[in-house]
Amino acid sequence: MAKKQFKAESKRLLDMMINSIYTHKEIFLREIISNASDASDKLYYKALSEKITGIKRNDFTINITADPAARTLTVSDRGIGMTRDQLYDDLGVIARSGSFDFKDGLGGDDDKNKENASRNIDIIGQFGVGFYSAFMVAKHVEVISRAYGEEQAYAWESDGADGYTVRECERDDNGTDVILTLKDDTDDEKYGQYLSEWTLKDLVTKYSDYIRYPITMMCSRTVPKEGTDGETETVMELETLNSMVPLWKRQKSKIKEEDYNNFYKEKYYDGADPLKVIHTNVDGVLSYSALLFIPGRAPYNYYSKDYEKGLQLYSSGVKIMDKCADLLPDYFSFVKGLVDSQDLSLNISREMLQHDRQLKAIEKRLEKKIRSELLDMQEKDRDKYEEFWKNFGLQIKFGMYENFGMNKETLQDLLMFYSSSEKGLTTLKEYVERMAPDQKEIYYASGENVDKIDKLPQTEVIRDKGLEILYLTDSIDEFALKATGVYEEKTFKSVSDEDIDLGETDEEKSAVQQKEESSKEMLDFMKNALGDKVTEVKLSQRLKSHPVCLTTKGGISLEMEKVIKAMPEGSNPEIKAQRVLEINSDHAVMKTLEDAFASDRDSLNDYADILYNEALLIEGMPIEDPVAFSNEICRLMTK
Repeated sequence: MAKKQFKAESKRLLDMMINSIYTHKEIFLREIISNASDASDKLYYKALSEKITGIKRNDFTINITADPAARTLTVSDRGIGMTRDQLYDDLGVIARSGSFDFKDGLGGDDDKNKENASRNIDIIGQFGVGFYSAFMVAKHVEVISRAYGEEQAYAWESDGADGYTVRECERDDNGTDVILTLKDDTDDEKYGQYLSEWTLKDLVTKYSDYIRYPITMMCSRTVPKEGTDGETETVMELETLNSMVPLWKRQKSKIKEEDYNNFYKEKYYDGADPLKVIHTNVDGVLSYSALLFIPGRAPYNYYSKDYEKGLQLYSSGVKIMDKCADLLPDYFSFVKGLVDSQDLSLNISREMLQHDRQLKAIEKRLEKKIRSELLDMQEKDRDKYEEFWKNFGLQIKFGMYENFGMNKETLQDLLMFYSSSEKGLTTLKEYVERMAPDQKEIYYASGENVDKIDKLPQTEVIRDKGLEILYLTDSIDEFALKATGVYEEKTFKSVSDEDIDLGETDEEKSAVQQKEESSKEMLDFMKNALGDKVTEVKLSQRLKSHPVCLTTKGGISLEMEKVIKAMPEGSNPEIKAQRVLEINSDHAVMKTLEDAFASDRDSLNDYADILYNEALLIEGMPIEDPVAFSNEICRLMTK
């Protein structure tokens, strides 16, 4: 029988497909099964459109047969089959797709009818190249096919780019057998693994679990041996390998919480139930289904470089990508789940998406849906939302900070911080609702933990005035608030900002000003003694029982300085808070300072340094010279 040659361009494309287009050889089985599903869909559609009796959807199956001895793998279907001409046209010309032509013809010439028909019949193989992925693992491919309504079957055979033959053969009924003779194993490639029962089961579950027709295979099972006491034997039974109907395609009203939880734990290898399930189906210009989960706990590597975000992507039930990062913004990277759409533009290998408007549109809709569901949880199930915040709040705050607050409108209402008055977590919205009518600013304080912030000298007088303070305990917190800028026309104010307005009366302000003027020479002396450690030494309006504190001018706070210096690239000495040493004029230490300024200015030098280092310690910052600090204390104690 004369061998027919592929066209020159087809030879080049076949070589490119085998060596370049597909990155994972294992997807060959996905492609062949998808073609079998398409063939079944075509016959089912033909039966519906032509009112052919005796053909039901339940009649269609896809069977896999592995023969290790012959080193062959066969995938069989009972679909529409191919005529001799179709074998020449569809298999003899690479990148010509009968599926594409079929789908393009659905509904006749009317565009609306085409759209409606294509919604009901999911034709997967539109490029006409998936079949040739078989040559990545097979040295010989034989296709035996008998078209529905035809008496004669035909066999197409090829060893690859050298060409193919088509001959008459026998097949009992309509449908197609794709028979692969696998390549010999090498040191680098073990093609024989694709004859393993376990491997085939795994590949079907991984890529084709939601093909709508049963995918069957004879599988081994250990059973008790009859007539024996406890002995077992291995038997072969026909087993359906796929679940067929995806959970996300079922009616929500018929899905139990237990079904969602089991699906999540099985698919995403988590022993805990998800905190929240988001199941949405969108129809319209862009149609897709999404089944998303907010985990009940953060993965062990979530806040590390090893964590990889992304949703599984399906096209008509066939998995295309395991982690499509483009479907989630970074600040929602904790979300797990999947998206299934037949409207996405896939590249030729169906392994990756083409970046287009459809993908971006889905991403934006998912973002809005996730935000909406989180806000709903915040309002209706506060305990669960606080559990979510404990696990993933840090990521939300990073999202606020990145891109200079570009995500503010999306994320600001999700933020939570510890409240000095509520003794628990609160949102910005709740804080503003509790503010007095004349309060213009949202007060916050930064520190290592709640207890340490609570003891800061700067917080004492504010709390005594009955004002609420947000306690920021994560390194990113203050950066996130700076990026937020303004919330509902309220600005954010650190209790350590030098220019904080605590609502003092004019008399109180005048009294402090008079004290400062009378102490100006002493304060200037202390500033000179401290040099460039501080930008100013002043009397404080914010201190009540504490003798001293550090405040800052400008946009960099002490806490931000700590964070910047802790960064690998943050050792630039120029990035530094402008420190102001504030002294409580009503504290007993003030009299000691005044006496030293009048009679013992050497001691005042020591006092200035001690007070500065004391303020550093209160802020949780390191003392620049601990030995000198210790010597100063000892020297004063022995005077």
